[in-house]
Amino acid sequence: MNRWVRPLLLHAALVAGVVAILAPLLWMVGVSLMPTGASQVEPPPLLPKQPTLEQYRQLFLRLNLARALGNSLLVSLGATLCAVVCNGLAGYAFACLRFRGRDRLFAALLLLLLIPGQVAILPLFLLLRTLGLTNTLVGVALPSFASVFGIFMVRQYALSIPQELLEAARVDGASEGRIALQVVFPLLRPVLVTLAAFTFVGTWNDFLWPLVVLSDERWYTLPVALATLAGEHTHDAELMMAGAVMTMAPVLLVFAFLQRHYIRGLTLGGVKE
Repeated sequence: MNRWVRPLLLHAALVAGVVAILAPLLWMVGVSLMPTGASQVEPPPLLPKQPTLEQYRQLFLRLNLARALGNSLLVSLGATLCAVVCNGLAGYAFACLRFRGRDRLFAALLLLLLIPGQVAILPLFLLLRTLGLTNTLVGVALPSFASVFGIFMVRQYALSIPQELLEAARVDGASEGRIALQVVFPLLRPVLVTLAAFTFVGTWNDFLWPLVVLSDERWYTLPVALATLAGEHTHDAELMMAGAVMTMAPVLLVFAFLQRHYIRGLTLGGVKE
């Protein structure tokens, strides 16, 4: 009897957890499809009686959310591409190349993980202001080009690359750049896809840094634009839910598209020296 009861209770708990997580998200989508004011009744309806896309039309026509959506796409895609290249090369160097002070430098980088990111906002802002990159999309994306966590993750995965393979390529006359691009990067694809997913989601959802570095509404990213929307349309719940769905949808699409590589990168990236 216990052999059946324990799995049943476990699956029941898992189902309850899934319902608890998905219920608010599904209700958010339902409210976004309601006419204005339809959710402001007691008790609030769970599903729209007359589904409509009016709230989404208002976002793009009246509030010009398309510009903020385009800004977020440019920042997230640019930051993701640069992060894959920079973190990939750095992680490969720390794992496979021999140079003086390599281990000490890597240990110093790991110590930076103990420092909260908010501490670096002010000096980073002052540096970008000196470079003339404030109030630009480049300034928003620049801090995501490289990260200690990204270097650490790639380095741990790159430790599994056989040194014999790299030595054979060097014997054949291949340069280090060619080895990195044609030999190492294909082998690092699972962890690089995982890093790309982390970077895209983190940059897409980032609110604090774009709020600090941007002052012109033309360059607002989607989270900042939605925060402005919340201030102007506090009581328009349906419009706010439509904006939240617009923010969430690209992240879910990225995860669904990269799910297989993402999970593989997480499960195979724990190589130890």
